[in-house]
Amino acid sequence: MSTIRIAAVAAHFGRDLEFDLARIATLIKKARKEGAGLLVLPDAALGGYLADLRDPAPDGLPPALDPDDPLIHRVAALAAEMVVCVGYCEDAGGAGRYNAAVCVSGDGVLGRHRKVHLPAGEVTAYLPGDRFDAFDTPVGRIGMLIDYDKTFPESARSLALDGAQVLACLSAWPTSITDSAPRMTHDRQAKLFDLYDQARAAENQVVLASSNQTGAMGGMRFLGQAKVVGPGGDVLARTWSKAGLAIAETDLAAELDRARRVLHHLGERRPDAYRETAP
Repeated sequence: MSTIRIAAVAAHFGRDLEFDLARIATLIKKARKEGAGLLVLPDAALGGYLADLRDPAPDGLPPALDPDDPLIHRVAALAAEMVVCVGYCEDAGGAGRYNAAVCVSGDGVLGRHRKVHLPAGEVTAYLPGDRFDAFDTPVGRIGMLIDYDKTFPESARSLALDGAQVLACLSAWPTSITDSAPRMTHDRQAKLFDLYDQARAAENQVVLASSNQTGAMGGMRFLGQAKVVGPGGDVLARTWSKAGLAIAETDLAAELDRARRVLHHLGERRPDAYRETAP
């Protein structure tokens, strides 16, 4: 497939799973009407995010779903011919839970990811994932990241080296908890969110679709700022802080070839000159 339309979502999701599923159905319908082939929903779109990052209460955590939960199959059925990435809380079979994402179409599950990098508040609520894998889909080869993962360049680079053409970054990214600003445009986390999106796309010369939650959960206020970023780091579409869809049309193969024609970052690396990343 050559030219595709990519949609990244900014929207609010909470604990009511049926409400979340209905909102997902509405967003899929809107994206389909706009001709989108890929829709990237936020982290924790099924069940909502943590209500408190400083001290998550065990009885206030999102509902944990089995990787084969009927709700995931219902999202796949809604996706039909589209490719849809969605975040949820995954039951680790009694060992705990993962902050997870799954990519589906009407044919079933295409790929999965468990969040690897956990910020301080999440370590008491989730287990860390341990790998980054790209996977093939009808719209191209995709790799998924879950919010804090994109802070680390190695995450996106691992996926790009695995052939990912699109990075789907699913987030529940709040405004700064420790240093609040009177306006969203002055918020430290808002600036970092945009910076990471553009840097990860440009340094790997890939297309990046960044979704995020909006609204509030507990004491947190989410940024929104969903966007699609081109392989040169240019923002092709965005929602700013409001709920909605950021939609951009791109010819993946042509855009990546164009970006890499003169300077090919992945091919020009010098691994022998870098310090080993293992601890």
